[in-house]
Amino acid sequence: MERRDFLKNAGLGSAAIVLPKPNIQADTNLKPRIKLSVSSYSYWHFKGDKFPIEKVIDDAARMGLDGIDVLHRQMEGEDNAYIQKLKRHAFENGIALTCLSIHQGFVYPDDAERKKHIDHTLHCIELAAKMGIPCLRLNTGRWNTIKSFDDFMKARGIEPAIAGYTEDDAFGWCIDGVAQCVKKAEELGVLLALENHWGLAATPQGMLRIHKAINSPWLQLLMDTGNFLEDPYDKLEIIAKDTCFVQAKTYYGGGVWYSLDLDYERIVKILNKVNYQGYISIEFEGNEAAETGVRKSVEMLRKYI
Repeated sequence: MERRDFLKNAGLGSAAIVLPKPNIQADTNLKPRIKLSVSSYSYWHFKGDKFPIEKVIDDAARMGLDGIDVLHRQMEGEDNAYIQKLKRHAFENGIALTCLSIHQGFVYPDDAERKKHIDHTLHCIELAAKMGIPCLRLNTGRWNTIKSFDDFMKARGIEPAIAGYTEDDAFGWCIDGVAQCVKKAEELGVLLALENHWGLAATPQGMLRIHKAINSPWLQLLMDTGNFLEDPYDKLEIIAKDTCFVQAKTYYGGGVWYSLDLDYERIVKILNKVNYQGYISIEFEGNEAAETGVRKSVEMLRKYI
């Protein structure tokens, strides 16, 4: 039947098909919707056999979480079969792979050593893209004049510079290193998230110095709630507006290196104030068994988000 005949027979006429335009307006009163994730690191603190990523996915699904944050060093490998298996397993369980947390740094006087870390970061950006992970945890690096991390923690994350060099030298190396990685991140759609993970990022001012120097939407900040040891809330508030991912430390059973009595109601209010819409990923760093420590962390955070 011709269209005009259908309209005539239906007794409608051509004007009847003109529908009123829907009056859809943005709801400016929408509340932030923070999603809950868990870091695979919560189940393995670099001690003993690696806890399988697949089991982290299973546990996250049982707890009704939205995603998991994958620790790169915890992966069994990088071969295609393993990566595709993780992606399938996560999707089948309704779990997003939210962030790839890697280890690298740019605080090295030696050009060749810095290039190794730049190349590693570029490789991990490609790996994240292949895994369908939209965010990559980035470190600034540190001087490593205190060799043992246990000793470094005893010194509360403060160490002297390498003799003959200054903090300005280190910032120059770091900014140059990140600049060489951000183009690849933009090309592959992987957001770089600079964490307050000691070193040059031990202060909000250090983080923002690098962030402003790069001046790219593909470099934002990762808020680790447990890595500002003194006056954490004021510092977290300073970086909140530029934060794209949050790792929330909890310490049930006492911390592996230290414990902080963090007020998560206050921290979530800081995030809500800047309309944070992303993930909070639990980083359980206590001595209690992960099986119970992570669940306690989930129950606690759900009270506030």
